[in-house]
Amino acid sequence: MTNGTIQNKDSFLKNIASHLNRERRHSGVERPNWQHQPQWRVHANFNQDELVEVLKEQCKVIHTDFVLTDQANLNRDLLTVIQHYHGKSVIRSDDVRFDEFGLTEAFSQFKTEHHMNVHTWHAENREESVRIAEQADVGITFSDRTLAESGTVVLFNDAGKGRSVSLLPATYIAIIPKSTIVPRMSQVTREIHHRSEKGERIASCINFITGPSNSADIEMNLVVGVHGPIKVTYIVVEDQVETVLK
Repeated sequence: MTNGTIQNKDSFLKNIASHLNRERRHSGVERPNWQHQPQWRVHANFNQDELVEVLKEQCKVIHTDFVLTDQANLNRDLLTVIQHYHGKSVIRSDDVRFDEFGLTEAFSQFKTEHHMNVHTWHAENREESVRIAEQADVGITFSDRTLAESGTVVLFNDAGKGRSVSLLPATYIAIIPKSTIVPRMSQVTREIHHRSEKGERIASCINFITGPSNSADIEMNLVVGVHGPIKVTYIVVEDQVETVLK
């Protein structure tokens, strides 16, 4: 594809049809209605509290620390996690939820009382923000959607949410509003599809982050921190917002 134009479409489809020993079809093609659709049944009847427990158990599998808190204690618990990581330099995404959850004021307190350098991602000065992220001890973002089944944080990265915040620091903290937790990837991909159908603007970069970065060789020897944070903590926050996806 070049500049949004599909190249060689006809020859490609004709080649597939020939390998199927039939003529290419130009009409009468309908999406199949599968009798069994297990992707929608996994944890489908779980309430938010049950999904939190699924997420908590999955965090043990993906080597991720788990903290459950509420908005009243979020500042305290966030500071505890940062100090546990010996964090002296922090970079956070430019997200209005830091204001909504009272964290912007808390970061000012961290600077004054704990001599902590806290930087906010600036899209206008991306190169400088990337440099700061490279040197930061801790990167902090809010999760936009959270998959309980796999322990995955989903980030819709726009200009203010540079992906370097969650990728380059040695440690990463994801703040997860409880309302963002859904059973599995099916719900999120369906949302993206529906939003696209309605012509809504969708982030050009959507990151699915499952704990610290890791890789395994052919002998299945796990190595953590190969291409991203070595340590990760999920902080789940009780919030009063209606569940984002049903």
